[in-house]
Amino acid sequence: MKDFLKLQDLQDNEVSSLIDFAIELKKKKKDGIAYEPLKGKVMGMIFSKSSTRTRVSFERGMIDLGGNAIFLNQNDIQLGRGESIKDTARVLERYLDLIMIRTFKQSDVDDLAKFGSIPVINGLTDYAHPTQIIADLQTVKEHKGGLKGLKIAYIGDGNNVCNSLIVGAVKCGAEISIACPAGFLPDKDVLAYGLSKKLLTVTEDTFEAATDADVLYTDVWASMGQESERLARAKVFAGKYQINKCLMSVAHKDAIVLHCLPAHKGEEITEDIFEKHAVTIFDEAENRLHAHKAIMCRAIDIL
Repeated sequence: MKDFLKLQDLQDNEVSSLIDFAIELKKKKKDGIAYEPLKGKVMGMIFSKSSTRTRVSFERGMIDLGGNAIFLNQNDIQLGRGESIKDTARVLERYLDLIMIRTFKQSDVDDLAKFGSIPVINGLTDYAHPTQIIADLQTVKEHKGGLKGLKIAYIGDGNNVCNSLIVGAVKCGAEISIACPAGFLPDKDVLAYGLSKKLLTVTEDTFEAATDADVLYTDVWASMGQESERLARAKVFAGKYQINKCLMSVAHKDAIVLHCLPAHKGEEITEDIFEKHAVTIFDEAENRLHAHKAIMCRAIDIL
């Protein structure tokens, strides 16, 4: 059994192995080769936050691997009516083989793993989005041929995606430069980790971050659950923290652009840049399926 709670828990070679296995699974699917190591297994999917890509990719991925998935909206189960995480874990372990949870607090995911005996996969918390980053790094490797020595520039809010991207990039030997406004930096422990490996640069200057970048990455200025802050955040980010033609001019000419979606075009990225790099962005979205399959296989010790 292997939980997948945050990327800090994985060894560097485990991150690389997951990416390579995701690429292998993608090839099997493209070639029409059946691969069903999870036949007879059932995964419960707990959602406190709605999703397009997370739900569909995990559910379809489980089907591809020969298993089944049960959608559990938090409001439809006792967890939404006050049952503790501890008791929920001890009930679900009697019914399921693994759990994927997409929620707010990282501590809820950690406790679900602590009190249950089946593997838990973090589908997203306010702190981390590790499943997304495996797909992102898979996309970079497919388009760039590798990860070590590349420069990734992240522009925008130091949110859960940024936290996990820093850790994932560093573990793969890539340089990462983040441009975030003051007051919107990533988690301090994540920053300390990246800086200790001498692969992280932190700045408020988007052009400094993007100069000579091989990959430019952005996300929305206000994440799910921060809707009430959207206007206030826009005043801080607008006109500066955006991937646009001017910013792209200082990156490498063959730089690719990533966005975890959904995108607010005209805010964190201009529509022309989004459409110019749409193939890569939607490759990234597709790779959620293959990365998640690799993560589920790892959960039951296939990898």
